Amino acid sequence: MGYESVNPFNGKSLKTFETLTDKDLEAKLTIAAACFQTWRHKTYAERAVIVAKAAVLMHEQVETLAHTMTLEMGKRINEARGEVEFSSNILAYYAKNAETFLAPDELHPTIGEAHMECSPIGVIFGVEPWNFPYYQLARVAGPHLMAGNVLVVKHAACVPQCAIAFEKLWTDAGAPPGLYTNLLISHEQSDRVIDDPRIKGVALTGSVAAGRSIAARAGQNLKPSSMELGGSDAFIVLDDADLEHTMKWAVWGRMYNGGQTCCAAKRFIVVESVADAFLSKFKVALGALKAGDPLDEKTTLGPLSSESALVQLLEQVDVALAHGATLVMGGGRVDRAGSYMQPTILTDVAPENPAFRDEFFGPVAMFFRVKDEDAAIALANDSDFGLGGSVFTKDIARGRRVASRVETGMMFINNISWSDAELPFGGIKDSGYGRELGDMGIQEFVNKKLVRYAALEAPV
Repeated sequence: MGYESVNPFNGKSLKTFETLTDKDLEAKLTIAAACFQTWRHKTYAERAVIVAKAAVLMHEQVETLAHTMTLEMGKRINEARGEVEFSSNILAYYAKNAETFLAPDELHPTIGEAHMECSPIGVIFGVEPWNFPYYQLARVAGPHLMAGNVLVVKHAACVPQCAIAFEKLWTDAGAPPGLYTNLLISHEQSDRVIDDPRIKGVALTGSVAAGRSIAARAGQNLKPSSMELGGSDAFIVLDDADLEHTMKWAVWGRMYNGGQTCCAAKRFIVVESVADAFLSKFKVALGALKAGDPLDEKTTLGPLSSESALVQLLEQVDVALAHGATLVMGGGRVDRAGSYMQPTILTDVAPENPAFRDEFFGPVAMFFRVKDEDAAIALANDSDFGLGGSVFTKDIARGRRVASRVETGMMFINNISWSDAELPFGGIKDSGYGRELGDMGIQEFVNKKLVRYAALEAPV
């Protein structure tokens, strides 16, 4: 498998890269393992110097890094800049807070004294996707490097220039060789990396299929793993919702990043009394989006990340329609160069329709009418996924009640502000396990060791 940058705005190949030879891969793993033996003994303050410097460099290079991202995967330039800045903030957050998060935790046994202490476990292998080319890397690099681990990372094959640029940030920040290593490797080589005894943990963000494969491989090797997989998040609109406020989030929640977000709003579940009004406003809002060059700040509809992503999405829509779904708007590609998908709304998606269980990774919304709050919750929970979700209501107590009843890793009331450095991110069911970000994110790959002292005589 080769690595290639293709601009989805016009389909032009930008640059290709060869995969590593087995010899070069072995050399990089050897250097990473050696780095761990010194990095693990650095103080938090010493680690923070490098991690904080990488954060500063990201902030200083926002325009260059964002431009590369937009060229490689089509993210609109304003969103690209925001991702770079957020990634910088994540690194700075862990540089500041890691020592506090991993401080010894005093316990209170009946006899004697005890505490839990945290220590790094070794080289962590990250497998990351293309849809957030820097953010996905920052949210593993910040916590796990500050914890004293080192990272080797296989990034998606379509964003090699972003992967290389992120690695260079660490070199420029003064990181020792092997602290953060980008691996341009094949899937077969990836399997061998998981099997390698020097690798002590595996972190994946990706598809359910990738999660099943990589989690199984890690499990066979008795290695801890974290899995952040897909989603089909419910966007619940109750009868007392402020529709103007709700509509802004509906459009953003479905269309941000071209709809290519695991925790995007994908199933719009609207109580009958406001369903017609919501759908009418939703059609108008999505219909106003205009395809254009993602480097142009005025563009409101960018391309999908690749032609193959567009083809897959078009096929999913065709399958949904063949099984009885109704097409309210869109459904095809935009008549222009590049990999553009029309904003699409599907209704009448029955439980036996494959679309009912699918994840649409792009600007395709499924719309459902329900009788009441209980029906909305039941439909929201009728999913193989459990990543995020949202509920819109003027009654905050009601919103909290609904949020508690939806079976998912994250719920948002009157917003879909998915991710802050301070907030743990992750899901349940087919959306995976483990958490990233917040104080929980740094706990995934550390040894939590019990140390006990007690003046006791041995039993006779």
